[in-house]
Amino acid sequence: MNVRLNWWIRHLHLLLAVLIVGPTAIIYGNPSLLSSQLDIEIITIDQASQWKATAVWYLGCSAVWVLGIVKAHYWRMATQLTAFFMLTLATGRLLSLTIDGIPSGGYLFAIGAECLIGGYAVWQLRLS
Repeated sequence: MNVRLNWWIRHLHLLLAVLIVGPTAIIYGNPSLLSSQLDIEIITIDQASQWKATAVWYLGCSAVWVLGIVKAHYWRMATQLTAFFMLTLATGRLLSLTIDGIPSGGYLFAIGAECLIGGYAVWQLRLS
């Protein structure tokens, strides 16, 4: 039982990252979902290109996190990516909150989740 619990504690940040970022990538890559879920309208091909590039970047990060879950050799790299990914997004959102004002509830949730997951990843790196 202790081994199983330790596995969950060690991989929690990777699992949460995949479960949050993977579906977000699907939304970002699909203009109709982007419109219905985030009230963002794609008007130009350049906008579509930017959102699809971000979606594939998110899927690529998710693939690294899955590798970190299933292959111990990749855990450290995946954990470093989690910390970097989450904390840089949170920093950008906090900067926007300061400059642009208060975003919708979903983005406020994102700031908290990114700080928690990123901080947890940093904590796991310090333990290892």
